[in-house]
Amino acid sequence: MPGVSKSVKYQKEQNEIIDKLFNLLPLDEDNSFFLYNLDQNTEIHKQIIDMIPDIKKYFNINNMKSVQNPNNKLRPWLCIIRSILKLKYTIFITDSFVKINDNPVKTRKYTFLKKSS
Repeated sequence: MPGVSKSVKYQKEQNEIIDKLFNLLPLDEDNSFFLYNLDQNTEIHKQIIDMIPDIKKYFNINNMKSVQNPNNKLRPWLCIIRSILKLKYTIFITDSFVKINDNPVKTRKYTFLKKSS
């Protein structure tokens, strides 16, 4: 008899991790953030990376290279955000600009739309 998948066995824990990760993000009223702004926030990076042991325990990480070996990725925290939150949210990524010292800086805007159950 095959084992129970982690998505069934740990559904409660997965939802808690998804919610915790979502609540860490500096989202605006549209549930969006600019990558440039998140790049500057190393405290959030650390908090996300610190979630890796729980992610390994409660999620199937076969396709999550950023969790398996975060040192091999430029932004492992961003890969984790996308991999984990896509389970509960549709993620829209658009090219955008933010003004830094009156200069436009090209970045990406991430917008999250909760999937209907």
